[in-house]
Amino acid sequence: MLVSTRGRYAIRVILDLTKNSNGNYIPMKDVAERQGISLKYLEKILPILTKNKIIEGVHGKGGGYKPCKNIKNCKIIDILRLTEGDLAPVACLKKGSVCERKALCRTLAMWKDFYNIINDFFSKYTIGDLIK
Repeated sequence: MLVSTRGRYAIRVILDLTKNSNGNYIPMKDVAERQGISLKYLEKILPILTKNKIIEGVHGKGGGYKPCKNIKNCKIIDILRLTEGDLAPVACLKKGSVCERKALCRTLAMWKDFYNIINDFFSKYTIGDLIK
């Protein structure tokens, strides 16, 4: 599977917050309920998004989460890279990977082309595009 539930849920959470926050913090339980995602699962995704300044959060009474100001310009590829890591379709294309068969591989060019298609595709879309 190219994109796991973590990546898909992260996009859904960001879209939900962007649509519903109006500049206010939204309790995550509200987002979880609207999106049909368990709070426990969201607790694994939110730190990644807050650490990388996609959303911001406040704890305590009146707390919750809201998107950062420039969220509409955020590219989907950036969210997926944060939540999925590398979107390489094969292990030999992952960053830091060393393939011993690289010089002999007849399929490497095909996989590189596919990898570029994936990256180009998700780079075309922003949160703003999906909100429309």
